[in-house]
Order: sequence, then C-alpha cells, then structure tokens
Amino acid sequence: MSLTILADENIPAVEHYLGDLGHVRQKPGRALKRADMEAVDVLLVRSVTRVDEALLAGSRVKFVGTATSGIDHIDQQYLESRGIAFAYAPGANANSVVEYVLAAIAAVGDTLELLLTGGVVGIVGYGIIGRAVAARLAALGIHYRIYDPWLDQSTIPHAVELEQILDCDVVTLHAELTTAQPWPSRHLIGVAALQRLRPTALLINASRGAVLDNAALLVHLERGHGPLTVLDVWEGEPDINTDLLQRVNLGTAHIAGYSLDGKLRATQMLSEAVRAHLKLPSPQGGGTAGEAAAGEAKTLSVSDTLSSAALVRHLIQSRYDIRLDDALLRRTILEDKPVGERGIRFDLLRKSYRERRELAGSQVCGALQPGHVALVRALGCNPAGTIDST
Repeated sequence: MSLTILADENIPAVEHYLGDLGHVRQKPGRALKRADMEAVDVLLVRSVTRVDEALLAGSRVKFVGTATSGIDHIDQQYLESRGIAFAYAPGANANSVVEYVLAAIAAVGDTLELLLTGGVVGIVGYGIIGRAVAARLAALGIHYRIYDPWLDQSTIPHAVELEQILDCDVVTLHAELTTAQPWPSRHLIGVAALQRLRPTALLINASRGAVLDNAALLVHLERGHGPLTVLDVWEGEPDINTDLLQRVNLGTAHIAGYSLDGKLRATQMLSEAVRAHLKLPSPQGGGTAGEAAAGEAKTLSVSDTLSSAALVRHLIQSRYDIRLDDALLRRTILEDKPVGERGIRFDLLRKSYRERRELAGSQVCGALQPGHVALVRALGCNPAGTIDST
C-alpha cells in the first residue's frame, strides 16, 4: 500500500508517524486549494483550512483528519455524504491551552495572587478544554464557575448563568463557535456582556475569535472601561485588527495550543486513526513515539524563599512566558511594513513558532516550603528530589 498524504506544514512529525504508508507532502494550511487535492488519499489539516465540497469535490480523498479539538472548520455532513472518513484530536492540545490560560493569569498584574486567596474564575464552555481548565484550577484550590448552555446542566459542576460568569475576577472563553439556535456562541460576549464585566476583571479568549465581538471590545477598551484583556484568537485572522492589538494587555498569534507536546500528541492521534481506518496495526513503540520525537524537557529548579504565588508563577514562566509571544506579535504586526503583509506575517509567526514544552510532567528539584509540594503537583509536575517538611 502506498498513499499520498497531504498535511498542513504546521503539523509536526507526519513523516515520523505516517511515512511508512507512502508519500508525505506538506503545504501552508491557509493556502490549500482544490488543485492541491489531486491524487491525495489522506488530508490532514489544522483550524485554518476550511474542509468542504469546494475543497474536495472530485478528489479521491478518503480520509480527513484535523489536528485540533475544534471542528467548526470541517463540513462533516459533506464528508459523511461522500463516505470520507474523519478524525480529529480532542484533548491533544488541552493541557497546552490550560497552561496558556495560567500563563496569562500569572503575567497580568496580581491576578494570580487574587485567585490563590479567594478570587473566582468564570469558564465559558465545558468541553474538553474547559474541563481541563476546571480540573487544574480545582487542583490549585482556585474557585470557579461554569457556563455551558450546550450541555446537560446536571453534568456541570458549579453551573451558573452567564451573568454570574461575568461577575468573576477572571473570565476565560473555551466555547466552540456555532450559530445554531437556541444558543449561538458567535458574539456571545458582546456589548451587554462587556458592560457587565468589571474594569479590573481579566478576560481571556483562547477559543475562537468570533465568540468575542472584537469590534465591540475595541470600542469598550477605547472608552477606558476595561477589562484587562488577553487574546490569542481574533476575528478576521490572519488580518487582525491592529487597533485592538494595541489596546489589549497581551496578544498572541493563535498559538495557545501550540506546545510541541500537544502538536505531537495530535499527530499521533491522527496517525492511529488513519491506521485504524485502513485496518493496519499501530507501529511498535507507538506509545513512546511522541516522547522520542520531542526529547526530554529540562528539569526545573525552585527555591524555598518563594511565596505560593511566586512559586506557581516561577514554574509557569520557566516553561512558557506569554510576554514573549505578545512582544513577537506586536513587533511583527505593528512594525512599519505594508498593510497587506500583516496576514502573511501573522501566519509566519505560527509557521515558525519556537519549540515550547509543557509544564505538566516536568521534574522539579529543590527545597520547598511546607505545603508547596502540593502546588507543584497541582501544576502536573513531579517534585522529584524536593524536601517537604510537612
């Protein structure tokens, strides 16, 4: 068997996982067109590629996979009507997004200190990523509320109405993008919701750009009404609103889920789905293939002089400093270059994104104050070689 596999260039290690099945080609996902589908058997994409009849009509594609948790860019009805198998990667990048949210909290003022001493986080969307955020907050002892009208309310802990979410100290958005009634998520956070938020609240969007009305947000921020804002996703990507970028506290290029660990996890999940579709066994050592491709992340060191908040911030920023991505986006998008190049440069940031490892699973060494071992473990780390006097 020899397949032709076409993959988004931002999906790593496709050759590593699927090269034995045939020929692997990679191209920019946003540039994929119908003409590229000729002789393609397997198509692997990310969220920037709309997969529908316009892309696939007349092709021989028999399998489509997206290396993402969200699937609003996939016309599943069309795929089903054509007998095209489909797979996605739910949860592959969940921890990466969780750590992005924590990094945003740790980088904006004293938000982290507030949450660790009784503040409340409002989570919009209780899918895979929303659940992962809630679990990490619970482990850290941080209070949270959840709004998700799309699910059976009996399955949601601390379920509240949207108004109660908007009263929280931090509001983080993890809803899928939908226009379906009775609960469309497009522009869920609009003028009325923004007016409800306190000026000192922190608003984070790492879901889809259009869940938050960007035009309304810009007007609200220009009037000096707050809230503190961190955006990873934007309406109109890749041609994002530069005025809005200059108003938010932190802005990044849709990279919340872009940890190397999460990307490799997604590639492995798609590889297994392709092999299952073809009724082929997984290669030997498949469970450790991602680890082999990523390599071992270096051990982190801590000091017993750190407060609880300082310890959490130190560990988060040792693996991922969100301020670096903010600086890169501002320098790339706001520099004096032709306006028409902004979208190209936005995508280039994603294509050339540096190797970013996840904090969870890291080895942490050093002496710890009483009780801090629990915080280290709450972040998903292994406090190997630590001294805990509790």
